[in-house]
Amino acid sequence: MESLDLSGLLDLAGEMPEYLGLSRALGDNQAVTAVTAATAVTAEVLDAAKPYLVAALYRALARPMLVVTALPDGARRFADQLTAWCPAADVRLFPEPDALPYERVAADSPGELDRLQVLSALVSPNSGATAPLVVVSAHGFVQRLPRRDEFAGCFHRVEVGMEIEPRQLIERWQSSGYRVESLVEVPGTAGRRGGIIDVFPPTSQLPARVEFFGNTVESIRLFDPATQRSVGDVQSVEVGPATELLAPLRTEPSELAAILGSVDLGGCNPEAREQLAEEISRLSERQPPPTAQFYAPLFNGDSLVDYLPEDVLMVLDEAGRIAAAAADFEEKSEELRTAKLERGELPAAFPVPHFTWDEMAPAVAGRPGLELVSWSRGNGGRHFRMDFAVAPNYAGQLKAFIGRVKRMLAAGQRLVLVSHQASRLSELLEDEDIVAPALKSVMEAPPAGSLALVQGLLAGGWVMGGDTLLLTDAELFGFIKEQRLLKKRPVARRKLSLDIKPGEYVVHVEHGIAQFTGFRNMETEGGEKEFLTLRYASGDRLYVPSDQVDRVGRYIGGRGDQKPALSRLGTQEWTRAKQRVKESVEQMAEELLELYASREVVAGFAFSPDAVWQHELEASFPYVETPDQIEVQGHVKEDMETGKP
Repeated sequence: MESLDLSGLLDLAGEMPEYLGLSRALGDNQAVTAVTAATAVTAEVLDAAKPYLVAALYRALARPMLVVTALPDGARRFADQLTAWCPAADVRLFPEPDALPYERVAADSPGELDRLQVLSALVSPNSGATAPLVVVSAHGFVQRLPRRDEFAGCFHRVEVGMEIEPRQLIERWQSSGYRVESLVEVPGTAGRRGGIIDVFPPTSQLPARVEFFGNTVESIRLFDPATQRSVGDVQSVEVGPATELLAPLRTEPSELAAILGSVDLGGCNPEAREQLAEEISRLSERQPPPTAQFYAPLFNGDSLVDYLPEDVLMVLDEAGRIAAAAADFEEKSEELRTAKLERGELPAAFPVPHFTWDEMAPAVAGRPGLELVSWSRGNGGRHFRMDFAVAPNYAGQLKAFIGRVKRMLAAGQRLVLVSHQASRLSELLEDEDIVAPALKSVMEAPPAGSLALVQGLLAGGWVMGGDTLLLTDAELFGFIKEQRLLKKRPVARRKLSLDIKPGEYVVHVEHGIAQFTGFRNMETEGGEKEFLTLRYASGDRLYVPSDQVDRVGRYIGGRGDQKPALSRLGTQEWTRAKQRVKESVEQMAEELLELYASREVVAGFAFSPDAVWQHELEASFPYVETPDQIEVQGHVKEDMETGKP
């Protein structure tokens, strides 16, 4: 979602008597959630207005809040809306794990990074004065997490003038999950070169370079991970955990051996038993394997509720739907568990990686809370019905809409339009003598009988109190332009630039084969930014922001010195090519499976469809290396740039 600030409209909530009553009720710490108590505080409110109501309460109550939704997509939309209503707030989405329960896959670094940042904001003693506003789905809410005291105990501050051996700092960071690298470019890494150590905490926007004089911290400078040059001095830096799986790195050897020794591999098939035994051995030596998160249930026993501050307000968006979503997730998880046990891929009596909703309910019920409902029979007492109504829908009939605007303004109604086509709407309104320049924000409530036109995207509108209308593209045009949200993934850019030289061929995951011609700095709305320049067929060029470098990989394919054909931009050529390869590989995989099944024994191994698919895909498709797979050739000089001006 584009940057949008509608915070000025929150003042209008105070004009609703029911909102004022709700705010006073939530100030009573005896309020409880709707999970178990009939006297719970409930707000009946239109779905589209729920983020607005939560934002208004967050500002009025000035306390931490946790919003729980049923589904992951709903949590993401809710978090996006909250950033528009209260952009100054510390709004955070706590994502659910991408891996399925009991799935042995490498950790998703961006997802784990987001979760680490949320947990750190909840427990860090220096997380800031702003109360966190966290949104989570039922799936993410029931996950087992590291023990809170263990996680919080990892935080420490490195300050100029403190006395400590550099080696001790590195060892402490390693016990908190940091990887020691020769070059620190991504969160969760650290490195040392003589009297200089670098560290990139997951909670920091930039890594820090700590320079020692003997065992005394002489200076601390933040630096740009792409250029390795300093950007400014600081007096201290806070360092927290770099992994969600802390216990194997910090547990006493005897206790660790007992926990890992309890894993029963007797019922596993030979292949799974060998892999699990090897990974358990690495864990026992405090060297977590890439699939370390699979073993988190052996150690993690706290929930997200354990991390919440005492004064947190829990907001359940339709408690019944949340309970149903949690039950559905539990059912699917149990089906996966049964299937893996039958195939011998899971140790017997392996711990469950999540809580059931019944297990979570008592902890939820013990916290002050609010349930949001879109419809209810309740009335009076601790049930508050907010004065919101469904917004009128014009479905692209702009001529009729503009005529209606004149009548609404003449009647003294307040009209706020939030549209991706604000500039075009401004022109159409001006043709009808309605002056409405496109704004970027609404910092104060517009007066009655006025119109505010804002450039941006919002999921849906509403009518509040009968005299304030918020209309979005959904009401104006009948649809909302889907915006692809590209998550900025921290990647080791230098590894890519060292391995791929100008003139070599690359593959963009969405646009196909191109020739990399170099880097270029360009002016953007946020200032100067670095881009990768890719040349396509017919001389077309694509500029890829350097923070999206993980979408570009090196091309390795073809025969001999034959150059690959460049893809054409603006066509479906690359999409069709990928689909043809996918269909061809699927057919080949089916034929191979039939062949393997017809044999009684195939070299003593059982071939799964996924394994065949992966094998044939790698054999049939031009090989693309991701930045994580590319290794730097040669050695980095020990006397590399230290970042001093």
